Amino acid sequence: MKEPLRHEQKYHISQGSAVYLSNILKNVMHIDENADERGEYHIRSLYFDDCFNTAMADKIDGVMHRDKYRIRIYNLSDRVIVLERKRKKGDYISKVSAPISRELAEQIIAGDAHGLERQEHPLLQDVYRQMTTRQLRPTVVVDYVREAFVHPAENTRVTLDKQLRTGLFGKDMFDPALPTLPCLHDETVILEVKYDRRFPEYIVPILSSIPAQRSAISKYTYCRRYEFNL
Repeated sequence: MKEPLRHEQKYHISQGSAVYLSNILKNVMHIDENADERGEYHIRSLYFDDCFNTAMADKIDGVMHRDKYRIRIYNLSDRVIVLERKRKKGDYISKVSAPISRELAEQIIAGDAHGLERQEHPLLQDVYRQMTTRQLRPTVVVDYVREAFVHPAENTRVTLDKQLRTGLFGKDMFDPALPTLPCLHDETVILEVKYDRRFPEYIVPILSSIPAQRSAISKYTYCRRYEFNL
């Protein structure tokens, strides 16, 4: 399964900088077609890890080649459910995804790998192997609100992720009333920049105009660390 590699850069910025940046980007990029009237949408992901907590340990240790598995829904709806594997390869990332039914999602969340071995999609076959050989299981729900701006040049995508919350120890990602808690203690917004080969030069001065601290940010790690510190 060929996985296209993309650049990904992440930054911490203030809420004020996020508002400023959003107002500018609306004039030079396209708002994500999935956004609501406020230009936002809600993302909920249920992340998985194996019996060794490999995904967590590899991130903390800075391992350059690592995988993360998750099931993702949007706006707390089960209309679109995707199973994803995000792979880090040095300075690049790749992502493969497969749409799945709610029935299959709940089966995977329950730790039942039966039926996955019959799936033709390579990602589902991979998840079957991970569940049966490494005891891949759900670990934490990650919630946030996203503003996304896109441009066809180099498949460029700039996102502002706000209100990062952890689902504590709950795994029922389809429950709209799932208790969540904020896991960043200030008004920090996570700015992510993704592109294929070369970032469009006309956007560079816009991003450079705001104070930003580049960081190896992982929403998954933030949420899991928060739970460990309770």
